[in-house]
Order: sequence, then structure tokens, then C-alpha cells
Amino acid sequence: QVQLVESGGGLVQAGGSLRLSCAASISSVSLNIMGWYRQAPGKQRELVATISNSGSTLYADSVKGRFTISRDNAKNTVYLQMNNLKPEDTATFYCYGFRYGANYWGKGTMVTVSS
Repeated sequence: QVQLVESGGGLVQAGGSLRLSCAASISSVSLNIMGWYRQAPGKQRELVATISNSGSTLYADSVKGRFTISRDNAKNTVYLQMNNLKPEDTATFYCYGFRYGANYWGKGTMVTVSS
């Protein structure tokens, strides 16, 4: 069973920065895709960013230029650097992993951006 554990959420003022981390319980090299999704209150879960083992990245339009995803396979960890945060970024952020046709999710970390 793959476990993903997020950390780094919290309360920040608009314009501020946070870095989320997600540690995998297995070698992250075996996770073809890792990434982040988020879910705001009353809304559906949406993609934020993903990164493949080769380093290819994908971002939601709403975060392009502000968020950067990276992974360190030596530490089995994926990161999400979030800059210039906006109140509309307030959500629970979930770590995601894909391996051998199966999707894995963390339990989430809350990010609150005050105006």
C-alpha cells in the first residue's frame, strides 16, 4: 500500500508564499506521476500541478507563473512552491501519485490565504 503524507500547509496573507511537501512511503521513482490537487469548500477537487518521472510538468492555468512543482526521488518527495498566493487559493491540497494504473491520495493539508 502506498502512503502519501503532506505537510507545509497553514495560514498566510495574500501575496505570501508557502511550500508544500509530500513524502511517499515507497521509492517515488516507481510513481510515474506525482502531483497536487486541491479542493475548496463547496467545490470539486481540481488539478493544480503534476510532474512525471522524466520531469515533465503540467499546471492549471490559474497557478501558472506562481506555483512550481518539483520532485526529489532521493527523498521520495514531491514539493509545491506557492508564491504570490491569493485568497482564491484557499483550499485543502492533496498529494497525488500514479503507479501501475492505480491512483493514490494523501489525506490533505489545508492552505488558507487571508486578504
